[in-house]
Amino acid sequence: MPQRQKIEFPGQDGSTLAGLLETPDTAPLGTALFAHCFTCGKDIAAASRIARALVARGYAVMRFDFTGLGNSDGDFANTHFSSNVGDLIAAAAYLRDKDRAPQLLIGHSLGGTAVLNAAHDIPECRGVVTIGSPADAQHVSKQFACDIERIESQGEAEVKLGGRSFTIRQSFLDDIRKTDVDHIANLKRALLVMHSPTDTIVDVSHAERIYKAAKHPKSFVDLNGADHLLSKAHDAEFVASMISGWASRLTDTTRAPTRPKLEKGIVQVDERDHRFALDVFSDDHQWIADEPKILGGRNSGPDPYEQLLSALGTCTAMTLRMYAERKGLALHDVSVILHHDREHQTDCDGCEQSPKKIDVLTREVKLTGNLDTASRERLLEIADKCPVHRTLVGDIEIRTQLAGD
Repeated sequence: MPQRQKIEFPGQDGSTLAGLLETPDTAPLGTALFAHCFTCGKDIAAASRIARALVARGYAVMRFDFTGLGNSDGDFANTHFSSNVGDLIAAAAYLRDKDRAPQLLIGHSLGGTAVLNAAHDIPECRGVVTIGSPADAQHVSKQFACDIERIESQGEAEVKLGGRSFTIRQSFLDDIRKTDVDHIANLKRALLVMHSPTDTIVDVSHAERIYKAAKHPKSFVDLNGADHLLSKAHDAEFVASMISGWASRLTDTTRAPTRPKLEKGIVQVDERDHRFALDVFSDDHQWIADEPKILGGRNSGPDPYEQLLSALGTCTAMTLRMYAERKGLALHDVSVILHHDREHQTDCDGCEQSPKKIDVLTREVKLTGNLDTASRERLLEIADKCPVHRTLVGDIEIRTQLAGD
């Protein structure tokens, strides 16, 4: 059964935002982050229907309420278009910390305009979908055009939107006036534009502007007959089916990795997110390698040097255990602590004129058990005889070649 998890995370201004993460009952093909329309919320019919339909097709979907809307904290009057973009980036960061960074950004109406902007700051994003979206955020001012003069003269005003009252401030108007379509040319992500020619809220000409501003790969899907809010269930279902089919060509590298068939002693390393996260496979095992966040990774697995240290440490502990059992030593427990440094070499020819550094692996072995001094000293000698140790200090030749297609 698909899972629905209520979540909370800090938004762009620190307010606590409320979201919903829905996942399929199998390993997700990818993760989508959904942005709702202006003054709407995550639970609007279009958002929930599209999310459910995508989950049924194997995708994980997160949707949330922007600051000051729905179940999220904060004051809507203090928000603007740029803060919505910031909330999206914060939502992506939350998913990234959960090892679910979004490969797809989907936005409905102004949410689509927002995801177009946010995509630049979400490196894992491979595709962007806009649904009935304005080309720039200035379009939303048409919904309260009669109030603009009052907002500009008083600094803010209460306006009616969808039968509800909202405070719109001058800062909101100033912010949306800065938006344009120029940045779309540098999107560097696949784009799917979906729009109904009968949309009476956002004219289909906005889809044309978005499409023309973008570079390939880009696609357009006509939602003929659908209204702006996709109020008919079959329209939302159609949107989800189109997104799923289109996204399948983008998420091949983000789906649960297929274990390769490897012989004993062979290791294969494949990219996981086209940044630093990697899937590492042996004949019977799989693990993840990554870089820490400070270096641009997600810290989803040990970094290369940590794996090198772990190879030496595990080999040391195994070698000591085998030796102790063979010799009948009362070794109760072995613990190995290792770290890597680079130190200046002081005893080499020419070191004074041209300083050199060497890599130093320090290994601290802790032995617990009823062992005399001679046995402990012998075990310490045996530590240097572990196969990985001997490989590292021996003559190593690394041969690199291009693999065949």
